[in-house]
Amino acid sequence: MLVRVKEDQAALLRQLEVTTYEETFGPYIKKADMEHYFAHELSLEKIEQDLKDPQSETYFVMKDQEIAGFLKFNWGAAQTEPVDLERPFEVHRIYVLEKYHGLGLGKEMFEFALEQAQKRGFVWTWLGVWEKNFKAQNFYFKYGFERFSEHEYVTGDTVDIDWLLAKKL
Repeated sequence: MLVRVKEDQAALLRQLEVTTYEETFGPYIKKADMEHYFAHELSLEKIEQDLKDPQSETYFVMKDQEIAGFLKFNWGAAQTEPVDLERPFEVHRIYVLEKYHGLGLGKEMFEFALEQAQKRGFVWTWLGVWEKNFKAQNFYFKYGFERFSEHEYVTGDTVDIDWLLAKKL
């Protein structure tokens, strides 16, 4: 079940974002770089701004009445970067706490995001995925997404490459 995150839940969302980012990327990124990322990209102030943005929505995914992960999507000026796609909708973040992996929650969130994009009349859905996250890439490819570009993703001094994938709705 998905529940929209309320503005007064920003601190809870921030802690979830920090935890899931550490679980996902901690083995690959230096601790100092992670701390820099948390202080800047995942600051409480930035998350509070995001939750107020009318062109961005964030949802908790629930499992047995507990928060198990979150989904964030953007459109218009809230997108993380300009893309050369007609009426694009960005699936910005999908993270599930490790203890809930394998339960289909990522799929539930992703399908919800695609449904929202279609209902709202967007033409393209796009996202970024780490070039070394083969499991996620294969998941998106099964939905018909194709690689159209790439960009650098900076975490402190760590620079990774994200593939940009898109699908026409």
